[in-house]
Amino acid sequence: MTKSRLYLLLSIACTAGYAWIGVQLYKDRFTDTHIETCLVKHVMGIPCPSCGSTRSVLSILQGDFSNAIWWNPFGFLIAIILIVVPVWLIIDYRSNGSSLFAFYLQAEAFLQRKYVAAFAILVVIVNWIWNINKGL
Repeated sequence: MTKSRLYLLLSIACTAGYAWIGVQLYKDRFTDTHIETCLVKHVMGIPCPSCGSTRSVLSILQGDFSNAIWWNPFGFLIAIILIVVPVWLIIDYRSNGSSLFAFYLQAEAFLQRKYVAAFAILVVIVNWIWNINKGL
């Protein structure tokens, strides 16, 4: 992946993430309805590993960290990404640098190690089982 493509994808993903959180904040303040947005849960009837992530990020924004962990611990990772990545993109853009791209390449190489990948997959599976068991 090229630097420009990565930065474009990250920009789009962060913008979409902020837009989605904004929609959820707006929806929660003015309606009491719950809209099922997870395709996996809608089709298969069970939550996916990331189910509850939006509610987790919203709980983090409200300072309710224990509730955020209960909804989905991955929400903390998403919140960190939504804070750090845009700032990092701006820094790289202003300095004409590529430190985020270098970090991405290092992270990709790290995650390609079999034991790291196996551990990451195990964490996702455990989180998925937890989501299913808590009836999310």
